[in-house]
Amino acid sequence: MTQDEQDKAIAAKGRHISLVIAGTMVAWLILSLLIGPAIGLPGRYALLFDFAALAAMIYAGVNIIQLWRMRQNSQR
Repeated sequence: MTQDEQDKAIAAKGRHISLVIAGTMVAWLILSLLIGPAIGLPGRYALLFDFAALAAMIYAGVNIIQLWRMRQNSQR
């Protein structure tokens, strides 16, 4: 893999991570603060939304570590 291809892969992974984080936060806020209370969902569904957001953040964290390792390998 050339340096240019590796730089593009790093940039694409960074964009992916940022979209996951931003999308998760927007969806979690909308579901927890607007839609859930508006239609009268019980509190257990709010907990479900919280766990789904937590899972997405763990996924993003794992990808951030992978991105960091990719950058470390590309600088060698």
